Amino acid sequence: MTISLYEASIPGYLQVLDALGVVMAKGAEHYRARDEDVDTVLEARLHETMLPFSYQVHFVVAHSLGALEGMKAGLFGPPKNLPALDYAGLQAKVADAADTLRGVSEDEVNALAGTSMVFRLSSGDFPFTTEGFLLSFSLPNLHFHATTAYALLRMHGVELGKLDYLGALRTSN
Repeated sequence: MTISLYEASIPGYLQVLDALGVVMAKGAEHYRARDEDVDTVLEARLHETMLPFSYQVHFVVAHSLGALEGMKAGLFGPPKNLPALDYAGLQAKVADAADTLRGVSEDEVNALAGTSMVFRLSSGDFPFTTEGFLLSFSLPNLHFHATTAYALLRMHGVELGKLDYLGALRTSN
């Protein structure tokens, strides 16, 4: 089986972003129905050593749209100076990232196949091919942060199920 770089990235990015959009909409409704402020979840953490909900959402965008931008530039690093967005602002950020990715052509992404790139941390550089970066670093991080955002909302009583997390499956029908 052969799969293109586009097929390995963009549809999966969109599935996660769209699902997170639905999960966050259910989160907003949960808080509205209880006459509570949805922004209280922004600083929620699964553990004191983990980043809060707001960062989880920022990092989902970083490991989808930001990952594609990094592959194009040949350089990716953790996002810095993240804006302090409220819940609605984070929802808009997720929706905007999905809209931008919907406008990316297959040829544009596939042209990046086999190119080199670097993941840069303050402690050093990690060289990758675009495929290696996508499959061994960016996609696992994308799913980690999406799962953590989902778990935080679930922990705060939002009624969510596995299908909410999975989003629109790409079935053969």
